[in-house]
Amino acid sequence: MVLLLVAIVWGSSYLSAQTATSALPVLLVLLVRYALSALACLGVVAFPGRGPRRWTREELRAGVPLGFTQAAVLVVETYGVAHTSAANAGLIISLTIVLTPLLDRTGHRGGLPPVFYAAAGVCVLAVGLLMAGNGFHAPRLGDLLMLGAAVVRAGHVALVGRLTAGRAIRPLHLTTVQTLVGTVLFLPLAAHGLPALAHAAPATWTQLLYLALFCSVFAFLAQTWAVQRTSASRASLLLGTEPIWAAAAGVALGGEHFTALTGLGAVMMIAGTYWGQSVERAHRATALPRTAVHPTQEDTRCPATTPTTPTPTPTTPTTV
Repeated sequence: MVLLLVAIVWGSSYLSAQTATSALPVLLVLLVRYALSALACLGVVAFPGRGPRRWTREELRAGVPLGFTQAAVLVVETYGVAHTSAANAGLIISLTIVLTPLLDRTGHRGGLPPVFYAAAGVCVLAVGLLMAGNGFHAPRLGDLLMLGAAVVRAGHVALVGRLTAGRAIRPLHLTTVQTLVGTVLFLPLAAHGLPALAHAAPATWTQLLYLALFCSVFAFLAQTWAVQRTSASRASLLLGTEPIWAAAAGVALGGEHFTALTGLGAVMMIAGTYWGQSVERAHRATALPRTAVHPTQEDTRCPATTPTTPTPTPTTPTTV
């Protein structure tokens, strides 16, 4: 239930980001979101009884570059959702599920099976239908930006796995570093717009607080807590419903509507991403035991860096 709530919160974040960016500049929205998230994370880290509060060298080494890549994801993503529908944004960004295994080679060194690429092809066709909207035309800027955001997010997710695998890194401390890095990055870019916050409507502030506290801090903490109490497969299945909730929020709350083409594209996107995810998960489960029993020459040279247990495919941890 908690993971399903996380998926609903993340799905609704596209509409919230779209509403906030209609009232304030994109970079200012990102600055406020990062700053509020950083303050909340620092408050949780400083809370008594949570163990050592200082950051380790490994957490800083991983958190700083990941802060840059996460900021890149949110820049492209937020500009994209500002120029397309919330439903399209949530559906197109789910391409991350099939793009990440192409960049993250951990667990499938022998290459992915051909059926995975068939699933990816279904997703690409679905993107074309979503971009078509009411009829085939030149791709819209927002849809292209969301497509780029899916690629950047997949790279970020793969980098998260590469920088954190086999290291004693506390997720909360890592996230806090990323939010601090994002705040520092966006402050000089959006500082001139800070006076506009004094005139922002209460509804705009509600959206900003929702994005920072619920879509970022709460969703991350809830995901971490829940994944420890269920299976990786069930977690992936529940979190994978995010695009469904994004489309539902856009239609029910944002006044958006589906044509026949976009409806078909939505169905194909959800089916393709679930298909690709299941193929990759099954391939990972069978590939890793083989490499553990019959290590390659590279495995023999670098035994300290070779995982001996399956590493679960990262779900989409970068919140919108």
